[in-house]
Amino acid sequence: MTDPLNNSYYAATAHDWLADTDMVGAYVCDVAVIGGGFTGLSAALACAERGFSVILVEAERVGFGASGRNGGQLIPGLRWPASELEAEFGRERADALFDLCWRDNRVKNRIAKHGIDCDLKAGHLEAAWTPKDFDTMRREADYLGKRHGYETDVIAKAGMAAHIASPLYHGGIHDPQGGHFHPLNYAIGLAKAAEAAGVRILQGQRANRILDGNGSRLFLDRSAIEARYFIDATDSWIGELEPDLGRYTVPIMNYNIATAPLANAGSLLPSNAAVADSRFVLDYFRLSADKRLIFGGGERYSQTPPRDIAAFVRPFMAEVFPQIADARIDFGWGGAVAVTMNRLPHIGRHGNVFYAHGFSGHGALVTTLAGELIAEAMAGTAERFDILASLPAKPFPGGKWLRRPLATLGLFYYAMKDKLG
Repeated sequence: MTDPLNNSYYAATAHDWLADTDMVGAYVCDVAVIGGGFTGLSAALACAERGFSVILVEAERVGFGASGRNGGQLIPGLRWPASELEAEFGRERADALFDLCWRDNRVKNRIAKHGIDCDLKAGHLEAAWTPKDFDTMRREADYLGKRHGYETDVIAKAGMAAHIASPLYHGGIHDPQGGHFHPLNYAIGLAKAAEAAGVRILQGQRANRILDGNGSRLFLDRSAIEARYFIDATDSWIGELEPDLGRYTVPIMNYNIATAPLANAGSLLPSNAAVADSRFVLDYFRLSADKRLIFGGGERYSQTPPRDIAAFVRPFMAEVFPQIADARIDFGWGGAVAVTMNRLPHIGRHGNVFYAHGFSGHGALVTTLAGELIAEAMAGTAERFDILASLPAKPFPGGKWLRRPLATLGLFYYAMKDKLG
């Protein structure tokens, strides 16, 4: 299938890998996984390692959705600062969330265990858009160090040149535990590891419905799978298979570009950290292994992409880096990010169907964690799964037809607050 949004640097530099493209008939397994992104692949792999027989179904190809198109930024934690989690949920629950979502880097562990070649680099910088944002960051860094022994580097405005050649920012927080990678090659690496562990991966057949007689069969375009458990890891598309779960997220379109390789790449980002700014509608950028600038900016609330993605994103890049305003852009692509009302992921189970979605643009690390915790729960140890499943979630108001317009109005309000300071 030709996808106009997938003219990506990642697709052009992806490792070779082949999976099943057809499967006709009736099949039986312990676990049927729907969705070939980070959540589904990590869940399938972890289930197979625990002795379950697993079939993973992907309507397109592994990494087709946000897992293979994102900015490649590895940001520890959740969208809420750790101090807000403690204020909202209390010390014990917040500590459990912190241990899972900040300390427990399952992505790094998987890359090391399976030798996944995905250009992993250390270091993430959150850049303060305003002095007020920097004051908030300093308080959070102090909290992280004193409360959790989690060390980050507070970078004053005068020191930002060691990380980024742009005068826009008022300081920042550098987290050496964060980093960046080639997300599609990570997904392909997980797929190869899953196959080696015995997972059968089927690409090119869409899941149509789960028959809930006791929720035992999944119907595809040309086949059916009978399973003891199901994992719905379809994220932005979850409403197509399970409309009730679809009420908890709305898709927001994000767009990225990749320049031609830059002779001055090292001077743009001297520490080679990934960078994201502190605005609600943020810019985020990093260098690729071959010294391109990969830059994301300019959310849109319509699912119709710009006619020229490169032209749409270029002004955001030029604002940050005027010195490369006219650089050649080789790739422009986009995709949907599933966002929840409170920007925390929505994770849980109903009957024998497990689900994890709504990572709200902060999922490159947490998706792998969620997939592995689903496998733990399925094997009978649900304590850590329950920590994530206990995160609060509310459906967007407005029903099928008004949910998205109402959510768009709310998101537009916060985008205007960015512009007005």
